[in-house]
Formats: sequence, structure tokens, C-alpha cells
Amino acid sequence: MERLETRYAKTADGVNIAYQVVGEGPIEILFVLGWVTHIERLWDQPRIVRFLQRLASFSRVMIFDKRGVGLSDRVPEDRLPSLEVRMDDARAVMDAAGSGRAIVFGHSEGGPMATLFAATYPERAIGLILFGTSVCWNGAPDYPWGNRYGTPEESTAFAEERERRWGTKSYAAEYIAESFAPPLADDDETITWLADYMRNAASPGAANAFARMNSAIDVRSALPAIHVPTLVLARDDDLDFDFDETKWIADQIRGARFVSFPGNEHYIFFGNQDDLLGEIERFVAEVRSDEADLDRTLATVMFTDIVDSTATAAELGDKGWRELVERHHGLVRAMLGRFRGHEVDTAGDGFFATFDGPARGVRCAQAICGAVSDLGIEVRAGVHTGEVETIAGKVGGIAVNVGARIASLAHPSEVLVSHTVQGLVAGSGLEFEDAGEHELKGVPDRWHLYRVVSG
Repeated sequence: MERLETRYAKTADGVNIAYQVVGEGPIEILFVLGWVTHIERLWDQPRIVRFLQRLASFSRVMIFDKRGVGLSDRVPEDRLPSLEVRMDDARAVMDAAGSGRAIVFGHSEGGPMATLFAATYPERAIGLILFGTSVCWNGAPDYPWGNRYGTPEESTAFAEERERRWGTKSYAAEYIAESFAPPLADDDETITWLADYMRNAASPGAANAFARMNSAIDVRSALPAIHVPTLVLARDDDLDFDFDETKWIADQIRGARFVSFPGNEHYIFFGNQDDLLGEIERFVAEVRSDEADLDRTLATVMFTDIVDSTATAAELGDKGWRELVERHHGLVRAMLGRFRGHEVDTAGDGFFATFDGPARGVRCAQAICGAVSDLGIEVRAGVHTGEVETIAGKVGGIAVNVGARIASLAHPSEVLVSHTVQGLVAGSGLEFEDAGEHELKGVPDRWHLYRVVSG
């Protein structure tokens, strides 16, 4: 078929994201592909062409290369995009393509971002499709499917081998045989295409850097906060992602439909296309008449308050305290503007704000702690990500209570975060120290907290 036109979406931080649009169907699909990609080289593979053409026969499909790979702007390997940044890039693509709301379709490594996007932006995600993916890649001991990279020694050896052989036909053949599409292990045309695709999609170093960053992903906390129609698909013998894991993911999303198909091909474009696309087409038709619950979303909450405020107020007197609080509020609001925070409430000397990404919330809290030192005061801060409810313009829910309790435990000039936040900011450059388990007043269970130390 004739090559599609590749266009570029400009992100808020000035990065150009390459994207294409195929089809003119009545509903839009944002297709989030996995790991490293090259959206023009996709069209050199006949099976992929067939898949995308069929998908575009009943929808308008947007595909894109994430920053750092394919035709999108290259970025330093130590600044590859976190999930939060990837969501920003995806929204930039939707905006550039004139898309208001779309079904977000995540495959393989694209699944965690699609999952987080659907929970965070239900006003942009009208539905969610997941295929052959995971929500936890970091080897968490309470997640039986999480250790994908073996011991640190095994992981290092594997990465060195991948970098040495990246883009060769022998590596492509091995990759196809071991997970990508085993039935095509001896297909020279497919092997040649994949080797070429790898070389064009990313450098060996970038491929390894993305793999290292992905090994820290954990978006399990987003699953209960998804309130859009969801379809979870799997192949019974997928060699990369366990059938039971995919079924578990579907079970955590309220109302999600789980459908499996025979086969062991991990790559979605190969194997039993017709059955899989038939299920997707039925789901798309149903979503057209469904409406998502827009009152419940995943959000990051941040609480701050001035340390020893009572003693400071007594020392300064009413007029001096009032002037100090006004200057404090001005600094906090400036930081909220810088990090795209939304001020929800201000009670005395404390702030409650929400963010659409956890890294932005953490960095805003850090910036506030630094900025107010010029006023001769210190603040404490707490950050948590969870499901919030918006009723009559007011934000509430258990996540709000958790965030407030975490802030109350922080020391002067300290930012404490929940385990949820720590798991969501992989690739952001933020670093943490273990702050132990704590009971949060009025909140069930014990909560593992982390202290922000850099980033």
C-alpha cells in the first residue's frame, strides 16, 4: 500500500513525536506499541499491513514512536521518558491528530502506559484494550510474575549480549523463536525485516536503556481506578507474558472482559489475526454507545504545611505572620503553576493540590521545600497517587486521606511518598530511601513509605 504521511506532534517541552493516522472510522484508537518502534518500517511487513488495514476499517488509528526511538526526537539515554512523560507525549499526538477521546490500546511494554493513561485521563480515554502485557516489571516479591530479568548478574549478561548482537539476523532469529513469533522462526523474510526494524528503531544502547528503565515499572495501583470499558486479550501460550498474569490483570479492573486465543506468538501482528481483530471490532462497536464514569480518576495528591507554625506565629505577631503566610502562599502557587498542579484547598498554612502525574507532584513538593527556605521557614510534604472522587467540584476519597497522613509524618524539609508513587515514577530520575512501614491514622493497613533524596 502507499506509505502513510508521517507527521510530528510538538510536546510542551519541545520534543517532536512522530505519528501517523490510518483509517477514518467512527471511533478513534490510540495504539501504544511496545519497547522500540519505527512507524514507517512497520509497513514493510505484510502481516502488520494486513492487521493495521483491518483495524482501520472500523476505526481511526493513531500510531507513534515514543521519544528516543524511531522517527521521534532522540533524547539522552539517561533521560528516556518515564510513564508520566509518555502520557504527555500521547496526549500531544492526540491533540495534533485532532482527537478528543480515543480507545487506548496497549501492547507489550505499551500496556503499562495505556493502563495509567486510562486511569488518569478518562476524559481522553473512552476505552482500554490490553494485549500481551504486564503491570509490574520490577520483581516485586508480592507479584509472582514480576521477575522478568532473573538475578542482577543474569540481567547484566543478557543486556551485554543484546547490545553486542542488536540488529543482527542471528539475534532477530533468536528473538522470533523465543517469544516474538515462534512459528516463523525459520522464515528468512521475517527475520530480515526484524533485524532491519531493530536497527532503525533504536541504537543498541537505547534499546538496553529502555529495557533497564522498564524493569522498574509497577502500575498495579492504577488497575482499580480504571472506569472505562476494558478488553484484555491474551494468547494461551504467550512466551513473554503468563496467561494467569494477564487473567489476573483483567480481574483487577472493574467490568473488564477477558478473552484468550490459541497460540504462542507474543507479537500481536502475527498469529491468529482474524479472531483477535473480530473481538476488537465487537468491543469498539460496544464502546461507541458507552459512557465512562468521569467522576472517578487516578490522581496524585500533595499536601504541605509549615513546620512549627504556631510557635512562628506567636514570635512574629499577627501582622508579621499574615505577611509571612502571604509570601509562602505566593511561592507555593508559583511552584504549582510550574509543575502543572491544581490547587484544591488552602487551610491556614497548608496546601492540598492534585497533579496528573506523580513525578510532577514529587518535584513540586521538593521545589516548595527549597523555595520557602528563603523565608526562614521549613515545610513538610506528603505525596500519594490513588483514586479520587470529584463531587460538586470537591476532591475526596481514601487517596486524599492517605496523602494527608503521609505529610503529617514527614520531617522538616522532607518529602515522603507512598509505595504507590515510588513504583509509578520509574525512569523519572527520582531517587528514594526506605522510610519503613507506618500506620496512618484512620486508614486501614500498614503503609510502606519512602523519603525523596534526589531528582
